[in-house]
Order: sequence, then structure tokens, then C-alpha cells
Amino acid sequence: MGTWRNGSGTLTVDADADAGPGPVEAGEIPLRIAASYRARAKGLLGVDGVDGALLISPCQSVHTFRMRFTIDVAYLDRGFRVLAVRTMRPGRLGLPRLRARHVLEAEAGAMERWGLRPGGRVRVSAAPRGEAPPPGR
Repeated sequence: MGTWRNGSGTLTVDADADAGPGPVEAGEIPLRIAASYRARAKGLLGVDGVDGALLISPCQSVHTFRMRFTIDVAYLDRGFRVLAVRTMRPGRLGLPRLRARHVLEAEAGAMERWGLRPGGRVRVSAAPRGEAPPPGR
């Protein structure tokens, strides 16, 4: 997909043969897409949690200033391959990833449960226009 729009969709974590042992409960994950300047700047600020994940595009770096909870952050390249996965507590500034074009944010521990690891790949399907995004908590 060339140009993203704010809205909702689904995230699918592709199974990775080299993922090793561990719980994987991915399936289709509810996704909120933040593509406009305003939506990217707001991100997960002002919410107490998130159901599923938030895709911020374009994005190379995030911060957790004024956040209320710890998050997992996955940096993705143009092809949606995972470059790095980090857990960030509130009040932190993430290092920029120069090859990153998108960032996924979710509650801490979610990405491990989904089996999302560096080198893996995700697929994003945007919902039809007009469908409301899944709310944060």
C-alpha cells in the first residue's frame, strides 16, 4: 500500500520458522493506523491501554513522555520486516532507526505473545473507509 490513511485494520504476524519455542497467539490483531501529523503526534497519549496495536507511518523514532503505561515498540522497514523490538517504560526517548519506515506500538508483553521478533514480517490490512478504529482503553 502506497499511502496510508488514519483508520483501522488488522495486523497479521507471519510465522517465522526460526522463531524458536514460545507462546504465539497472533491470528488477526486489531490495528489502529495513525498516518496524519496529528494522529502520529498523539499516538497512545491520553489512553490507559490499547486493544491490539497502533501503526504509526511514516515513523523512525518514538518517545513515551506523558504515557501512562509501558509499551512494546517494533520498528518496521518498507517491506514490513521487523528491524528491532524494544520495551519502553514511560518517560523514555527511543533511538531513531534509519531504515525504519513504520513503527508498531502495543502494550508491554504483547509482541512476545504474538511471536514478533527481529527478522520476522507482518502484514497490514486497512479496513474499508468509514469503519471506526478500535478504541484505546
